[in-house]
This record gives sequence, C-alpha cells and structure tokens, in this order.
Amino acid sequence: MSHANDTKAPSSLSFEFFPPKDEAGIDRLINGTASRLSAFRPDYFSVTSGTGGSTREGTQALVEKLIRSGANAVPHLSVGGSTDEEIDRLVERYQHLGIQRILCLRGDQPSDGNHRTVFAKDLVEQLHQRFPGQFELSVAAYPEIHPDSASAEEDIRYFAAKVHAGASSAITQYFYSTDAYGYFIERCAKAGVNIPIHVGVMPITNLDALQRFSAKAGADIPRWLSKSMAGYADDEQGLVSFGVEVVTGLCEKLLQMGAPGLHFYTLNRWGASSQICRNLGFPEH
Repeated sequence: MSHANDTKAPSSLSFEFFPPKDEAGIDRLINGTASRLSAFRPDYFSVTSGTGGSTREGTQALVEKLIRSGANAVPHLSVGGSTDEEIDRLVERYQHLGIQRILCLRGDQPSDGNHRTVFAKDLVEQLHQRFPGQFELSVAAYPEIHPDSASAEEDIRYFAAKVHAGASSAITQYFYSTDAYGYFIERCAKAGVNIPIHVGVMPITNLDALQRFSAKAGADIPRWLSKSMAGYADDEQGLVSFGVEVVTGLCEKLLQMGAPGLHFYTLNRWGASSQICRNLGFPEH
C-alpha cells in the first residue's frame, strides 16, 4: 500500500497507557515505550484508571513519573465508586502536579450494587464548578454508539449533555469504519456539538485480544477485516504488518475527513503505533 503525501496533518497526537502493577513495571514503561513514543513529540500521554478506581494509585504513580520525565500526562478519572470528596482530593493532587487536562469517564460501576447512579456528565459538572477554568475536560465519544445506549439519538443526547456540562474536547472509542465517524460527526453538528473530537486508534497486533476488547467495548470489526485477520492466525508478524497497513490507511482517510487528532491505544507497546506514525509522516526527533 502506498501512503498519501497529501494527508492533512492532525493538530494533536497522543498515546494511551495503562498503569503497570508495580514500580519496576512503571520504570520499564517510562524508559521503554514512553521514551520511544516521545520521539514523535506527542501532545500528551494519557493514563487509564481501572474499574471502580481499582488502579487509582497506579494511575497516580505513572502520571507523576511521566511528568517527572518531562512529558505531559493526562489522567483518566472515572466517577464509579468514588465520593465527591475523594474525587476532589485526587483532582487537587493533580492540580498540584501541574496537570492541565483530565479525561472524565463514567467508568465501570462497582459490582456490589452499593453506589450512586452517576455519569461522566456529573463528573464534568463537578470539576467545572469546583475547579473553574483549571483544567481542560475531555470526555469519551462513541461513533458506533455506546453499548448502553438504546439508539443513535439517545447516544448523541448523552454526548451533548457532557459537552454542555463543560467538556471541551473528546476522544472516540476505536473503530475501523470511516463511515461510522463521518455519520457521528454529522449527528454532532446537527445537535449543535462542535468540540474537537479526536480519533481513538487501536493498532492490530493480537487477534484474540482485539476480539475480546471489541466485544466488551461495542466496537465493530468489519467482516472483511475479521476474515482477513483470520488468515494470520499462525503468523503474528504477518498480522502486525497487515494491521499496520490497514490502520495507516484508516488514519489517512480520517485525517482527510478533518479529524483533528489521533489518540493511540498502545496497550503499553510502541512498535505498531510508531510504524503507523512514520507511515503518516510524523517526524521523529
């Protein structure tokens, strides 16, 4: 596949990590994957937070080490299972670290049933009111419809509510259909939502993992792609090479459609994301 030279460069490039289980893992991530991806001078690295805040300490530790390494870090903050006071204390700590952006999520609710019914919109409102003007608040977007939404119309209403509550940018769930993104952007425009909606990008490196993630996230794997990947069931390197070509082409089309930025779900690996960025013409420093 030849790659277009007239692809519109995005205004934003970012990479997502999940917190390793211990300090040694965090150090390996900082000195390995983060160091290699830093060559592309991303706007930031984001750090996920687990179910019900289960990885909160790990999230904080990785965020702090990224900042100390000279990188911009964006913590994910999920409202599930936390009190307002706990959230305020955590955000104050992030404020002290110089964090400028927070990704606000509902997160998975605790399984014990002892929790409030709260949504990402509520978290955005809380931070917007208690820390006015202190952070850029980002939220998630779902071009292929959130799994809990009954319809595309309901999904847009929920997304618009997060924006009206104070969100100023969004990152999408990953997808492999440019039509899904185009249709989502059209629906947003009709609903009066015009914030930058950055594209979430999932490199293809492991067939089983991708199918597992996609089933949980409600991300569709097109039939042609699923059948093509199946041909590499016993050829891991072949799958990675094929995936790099497919995702590079996807990103080129999305950038030509006007996507303002790319956000790579790296799974703490650097190889495929780096090659896609090179294919797209991002300079390495």
